[in-house]
Amino acid sequence: MDTSDLTKSIAAAADATPQNMTDEERMKLLAACNKLSRSLEGPLDATLRITSGPFEAICLRLAVDMKLFDAIVTAAGSATNEQLGNATGTDPLFVRRITRMLAAMGILKEVARNTYAMTPLAGAYSSKSPLSSAIVHLTSHMPAIARLPDYFAERGYVNPTDAYDSPWQFGLQTQKHYFDWLADHPRIQEAFNVTMSAARQISGKEWFDVYPVEERLLPKASSASDVLIVDVGGGIGHQLLGLKRKFPSLTGRLVVEDLPGVVEPASQSLAKSGIEALGHDFLTEQPIKGAKAYYLRTVLHDWPDKQAKVILDHLHAAMDNDSTLLINENMLPEMNVPHFNAVLDLRMMTGLSAQERTEAEFQQLLESAGFEVKKFW
Repeated sequence: MDTSDLTKSIAAAADATPQNMTDEERMKLLAACNKLSRSLEGPLDATLRITSGPFEAICLRLAVDMKLFDAIVTAAGSATNEQLGNATGTDPLFVRRITRMLAAMGILKEVARNTYAMTPLAGAYSSKSPLSSAIVHLTSHMPAIARLPDYFAERGYVNPTDAYDSPWQFGLQTQKHYFDWLADHPRIQEAFNVTMSAARQISGKEWFDVYPVEERLLPKASSASDVLIVDVGGGIGHQLLGLKRKFPSLTGRLVVEDLPGVVEPASQSLAKSGIEALGHDFLTEQPIKGAKAYYLRTVLHDWPDKQAKVILDHLHAAMDNDSTLLINENMLPEMNVPHFNAVLDLRMMTGLSAQERTEAEFQQLLESAGFEVKKFW
């Protein structure tokens, strides 16, 4: 097939994309398209694509902040730059620079001179969509990302190992840990909360659908006074609520721990479901001794080995011979790490000096705290 025929075939396929694909089918097709695109790029093409990324992200963030997508929806799906400026109280000349970039990105469609219409993708960034919060959350990292070259040059290009000396503190010129900084910035904190909540809803199988709970956990509690499981850093109890729904007749106490400001507002509603809420900082001594299981969900990836070992040391000291530590984390492959996971690892490094880990890295970390790894699921 010559280039002309191939171009026509690809264009035709793009105009007739199947509508009833599964996510797996869609991702395979997308991977094939990306492979084709990369194979055609020259060095200059790749360089321009890669270095334009920050502008694309920030233009989308500006559009969210200015509520441009809300304004287009209100205008029945299309509007001029003048109309958008008037509706949002912003400068139409500046609006024009944002809308034409969004059109180049395929988020808006220019239907006439200086007139833009919604695409299906644009609707995902209205104020009511959690993706608009994700844009606010993810772009809030960009000041620290921009200063990564300075941070590493100053430190001799050594991997960060301390959550209190991270690229975040360097880039934002603050002494505060990322989570403490969030608490002082309500809009960014809210965006973070919405993003994490949305991520939980699309996370796939729950841990109790994978781990043999009925075989290895439930039989451990012989009386109602036994602490069956402590969800350490468990937010407002989503995981234990799910466990209770699946196993409503389980025996033993269920306890969720998190910082007081996080867990205490949910304590009354949790109590109605038979779940105890306890304010606790997991970097300090674990107050509940001898629980049948301690559970960590996406806690360790928020911390470098230095602080992760502190968390694990406190748990190890609280456990008895019958206790089990359950860890629910994403795990990197040893080779060919997918783009999404590689980016997430760098985000954890930038904000927290933390990291995504491979099986070998988890093994090493856990053994350093005195644990014996039984199995990876």
